Amino acid sequence: MVVSRDWAEVSVLECILGGLHIGVDVEPEPERARAKLAKSKIDAVIVDCDLEGTTSFLRGLGEGLNSVPLVIVSGSNGHDRWQDTGATFMFRKPISVEQAVRTLSAARNMILDGRLRYDRHALDLPVVLTCGAKKRVEAHLMNLSQGGVGIRLHRPLSLTGSVRASFQLPETKIRLKLQGEVAWTDKLGNAGIRFLDINPQVKRDLKLWLAQQYLTH
Repeated sequence: MVVSRDWAEVSVLECILGGLHIGVDVEPEPERARAKLAKSKIDAVIVDCDLEGTTSFLRGLGEGLNSVPLVIVSGSNGHDRWQDTGATFMFRKPISVEQAVRTLSAARNMILDGRLRYDRHALDLPVVLTCGAKKRVEAHLMNLSQGGVGIRLHRPLSLTGSVRASFQLPETKIRLKLQGEVAWTDKLGNAGIRFLDINPQVKRDLKLWLAQQYLTH
């Protein structure tokens, strides 16, 4: 969301954000922007601090509205008073294309990281669970995220405590063995497993694979 009435600057931002494949919602009224932000999923906010009403708007961002990357655009009245807003990024008018590309590319990376942290990629592939010392259970993996998996057992079982999930990422030679704990189960044989203590290399492989799926689907 871009909160501004400076249409010359808005056009620059729209052009750059479009090139980064980020949709833009321009809102010239801070109060209406506040209402949208409270009700909708907004990935980032760019605020023109020359716009009247932005002081209270920015204060509101720190009072429980959605936590998102915040970009401050300060102009003639900017000075240093916006340093305490909690802004993730800041630049001054007139906006240079080079600076805006660099700043907004960094913001895009933060947005993608935030999405990937909670995004669950739907899958349908076999997974082997190891429960305790020797018990092995075959199941189907239904979805995968950085933090865990959703599985479907061939028949409802009492599945609790610590488990290890072993499966191969589709179209790769990467086989993951991830330690986790059962987060939930239901009477239909569905279960959720939360990952614990992921090896750094395995974590990087998983994050990279999920990012590739997110960007290509």
